[in-house]
Amino acid sequence: MSRLVEHDAHGPLKLDAEDVDPEKGDVAVCRCGLSDDHPFCDGSHRETEDEEDGVTYRYVDGERRVVADVAYED
Repeated sequence: MSRLVEHDAHGPLKLDAEDVDPEKGDVAVCRCGLSDDHPFCDGSHRETEDEEDGVTYRYVDGERRVVADVAYED
């Protein structure tokens, strides 16, 4: 399985003590690219649990779509 993820950031995000969740006591950073609270995890990765190996997905407005082909320009 693979997932197309688009980011528009041009530099790192520095986390500090204010980023610690007061209830959980931790900072969870999104690695799936689907969080509405990016760069922080909001649990959106749960939607990816049944993705199949060998299939590329893209999520558009919360809807999962299968990508037929990824082409790169020379």
